[in-house]
Amino acid sequence: MGLALGCGVMAAPGQASASSLDLFYERTVMAAADARCGLFSGGVGSALSSARAQARGAAMRAGVDRPTLKTVEARAISRASTAPCDSNDMTVAAERVRGAFEGYSRLIRMDYPGDLSIWRADRSSSVQAARWRLDQDVTFGDSRMVFGLAGRRGANVLLALAHFPGGAAPYSARLVLRDDDATAGPYLDNRGASLATMPLARRLPPPAAQRTYTAEARSTAGLDLLPAGMKAGWAFRFPAEAARALAQLDPREAVAVDFLFAGDVTRRAYVEVGDFAAGRAFLQVASR
Repeated sequence: MGLALGCGVMAAPGQASASSLDLFYERTVMAAADARCGLFSGGVGSALSSARAQARGAAMRAGVDRPTLKTVEARAISRASTAPCDSNDMTVAAERVRGAFEGYSRLIRMDYPGDLSIWRADRSSSVQAARWRLDQDVTFGDSRMVFGLAGRRGANVLLALAHFPGGAAPYSARLVLRDDDATAGPYLDNRGASLATMPLARRLPPPAAQRTYTAEARSTAGLDLLPAGMKAGWAFRFPAEAARALAQLDPREAVAVDFLFAGDVTRRAYVEVGDFAAGRAFLQVASR
């Protein structure tokens, strides 16, 4: 079947030597082969999954639509399913992936820059205190929020932690994002400008195309999660389904976190989707 791949699959993130769609195809072939045959250690498998998610995001940024991505993904999975796990083709291809991602699999921290913001990933072990595992730091008006995945190990919970001047305390929060099941793709109101400078507020769809997740819990922020310069804050935990939905979105999109106050007052912060899915996959080494 000729499973041995081109050089694209060996390109580490940021060093792609093939088109993003080619990379997505090749990395999907090997991820599917790994799922069926158990080819890689946890570290290499997580590195491959993260690189696959980055290639998917890069293809979306290049304008590849969802139907094309689904077709390419299906073709890659079909290709991987036809090779015996102990075949020479499988062995050669797996060795090439190990050689390419062995070093990447040992990284503890990674930055995933987007158009306007950065996701910072940290998968170092910690049993004493929770920490941010994948986070984006957001300033909105006179307030500040840290949003992302936090926990002691792996990708645990989706949190929004915010501080408001004057001791203002929101009673709840909600995460607003595009309803991926009810829409064909992202809403990007660039008005003729470059996507690289388009405000996040114009990357969220109209209300009819939105899905909302209400926070499951509210608490004062623990010292282990407060970022430098923030002395106090409120933390809101969102359901696990919200993290999965966020990972399915186009990297060019934005989501919003609405903080709700007494008197029907809402404060909104925007988060760039970016490579959230790749960062989330990077963290999964702890659970493989």
